[in-house]
Amino acid sequence: QRWAASEGAVLVCGRYEGLDQRFVDRFVDEHISLGDFVVSGGELPAMLFLDAIARLQDAGHVLAGSRCDWVDSPVAVAVPSQVAPPDISSEAHLRAAVLAAPSLSYSTGPSGSYLEKLFTRWGVMDELKPRILVPPPGTPVGLLLAQGKVALGFQQRSELMNQAGITLIGDLPAEVACITRFSSALGAGAAQDEARSQAARSFMQFLASPEQRDCKRRHGMDWTDNV
Repeated sequence: QRWAASEGAVLVCGRYEGLDQRFVDRFVDEHISLGDFVVSGGELPAMLFLDAIARLQDAGHVLAGSRCDWVDSPVAVAVPSQVAPPDISSEAHLRAAVLAAPSLSYSTGPSGSYLEKLFTRWGVMDELKPRILVPPPGTPVGLLLAQGKVALGFQQRSELMNQAGITLIGDLPAEVACITRFSSALGAGAAQDEARSQAARSFMQFLASPEQRDCKRRHGMDWTDNV
């Protein structure tokens, strides 16, 4: 409830390259734990944390109607740079590319869960399991592709686009697109303070403004084209 009523927060999962103790010392205000257990990455705890906050909106801890959607992050497909890119222009072509790949990889978290459900719906999950390499914590899918450890990879476009040694084919086709939408909302506590409320609203409007679209697209987000 404290977090739902707060001005907001930025969650850092902490398993990406460049996030070391120096970053923690300078930018991290609080550590959050969901329990004494180990998971493969911080995305799942972050999702649970955000889900709990979202459920509190109905209880009045988040100001109703203040939600602001400000960026979409699509899942994309890539191959090692020396491999000819397969056709992924439709669901049928994507399915054929997946079945033809000698090995494949996808990240943990929402995109990985989505792909597993998709492969199960296609009826090919059991066939694919021996070929799937799930990256260890802190290892991006793009790096496995660049190292030649897998032939086909799936991850957020923003995490694949700057990896050397790979070819980014494009987003999942529209019929099976997987898009994570990032949103923010005004905490009930901030809503009671005019200055804090105005500052939070201004920041959310800045994030969602058309002027920021080019910046988001440069970083692989808010992307609608399948190239």
